[in-house]
Amino acid sequence: MNVEFLDIAERELDDAFKYYDGIYKGLGLRFITELESSIERIKLHPDAWQKASAVTHKCLLNRFPYSIIYQIKGDLLLVVAIASSHQRPNYWAKRTSS
Repeated sequence: MNVEFLDIAERELDDAFKYYDGIYKGLGLRFITELESSIERIKLHPDAWQKASAVTHKCLLNRFPYSIIYQIKGDLLLVVAIASSHQRPNYWAKRTSS
């Protein structure tokens, strides 16, 4: 399964990395490592996580207050958002397509 990020989701990932690395050197890398591990789990079992909308799923990270919002399109895992739990819910909804 291939993985792609929407441009805006990549920016969210970069922002989260910079935020955590600014708190403590190396914490940003821990965030990225956990995110990559979660993406690998999603690739193995894409339908295992709760539905976030009619076309998206939501995978919560274990040690960080973030979720991976994603769509499955055939053999493509499309990351729609790297959503902070401190953001308003479903702010990313207009990014999805059916």
